[in-house]
Amino acid sequence: MEHVPSKRAFLKGRFQPSVGILPPGAVADFYALCVQCGDCARACPTSIIFRNDEGFPVIDLKTGACLFCSACAEACEPQAILPASGWDWRAAANAKCLSINAVMCRACEDHCDAQAIRFQLMTGGRSAPVFDADTCTGCGECAGACPADAIRFYQINQHSEEKPC
Repeated sequence: MEHVPSKRAFLKGRFQPSVGILPPGAVADFYALCVQCGDCARACPTSIIFRNDEGFPVIDLKTGACLFCSACAEACEPQAILPASGWDWRAAANAKCLSINAVMCRACEDHCDAQAIRFQLMTGGRSAPVFDADTCTGCGECAGACPADAIRFYQINQHSEEKPC
């Protein structure tokens, strides 16, 4: 089934669903299966699932971290979200990072349980956060801790992760 924009989205010129991070375990035909009931958002123990402009659930990692608990999948009756075996989102820092701008900050590193963040020394008393994409789970704990709102998330291609023997 093809995505049909809501009347509100159509009048605003939004013919494609708004881009956002879908809950872990969102299936390929998520937009066709999701009935926008909000059960996944109500089930989320960290309250990081919100509705986008069209009413579809999206993750806001600036408000909290994903525990990968599958509560959203268990609450999803139409099975638009299934229990997640992994997530293809990773964290990175942008130019607003305080450490890159010579202000001592290690909040993201301190909050990363996976220990996926290290700092590389630079000239002028600066340091740049380096995120290990193999270790990062994309949980978002670093984003909520960042005082400069400098953490962004990008989607990795799972096929490019395959390494030859």
